[in-house]
Amino acid sequence: MPDTFELAIERHFDVPPAAIWRAWTDHLTEWWCPKPWTTDVIDWDMRAGGAAHLTMRGPNGETSDMPGVFLEVSEPSRIVFTNAFTKGWCPQAPFMVGIFEFTDDGAGGTHYRAAARHWSAEAMIEHATMGFETGWGTVADQLLAVARGLR
Repeated sequence: MPDTFELAIERHFDVPPAAIWRAWTDHLTEWWCPKPWTTDVIDWDMRAGGAAHLTMRGPNGETSDMPGVFLEVSEPSRIVFTNAFTKGWCPQAPFMVGIFEFTDDGAGGTHYRAAARHWSAEAMIEHATMGFETGWGTVADQLLAVARGLR
């Protein structure tokens, strides 16, 4: 298998995959980016080929626009998206493929894995330098807090 230029975080969550799925899909704006940043949902069609367009807003007026598409949506265990395309399969300069997996641990909890795969080592290093581990770790913690509140 060729190098996937992957960055990933893994966690054990003390809630079932269904709660993580519900938090991920129904409460995205509550956890998607590290606070005090906020998330605006522009277009969100959770099916293969559906639009996945978010805008993140920082406390000092910063914005990060994130148009893309879903590649796979398998409830309650896997969500895959990319920014290599926008709605209608329009190509754009790619940065990554995001893969979120929620696996039942057999004891009422979830093994959570979030990965970003990049087209090049340079893009992977850029993402790591941007704070991938801290940022994606923070949003994993925020996702878990939301899921715990859904019990």
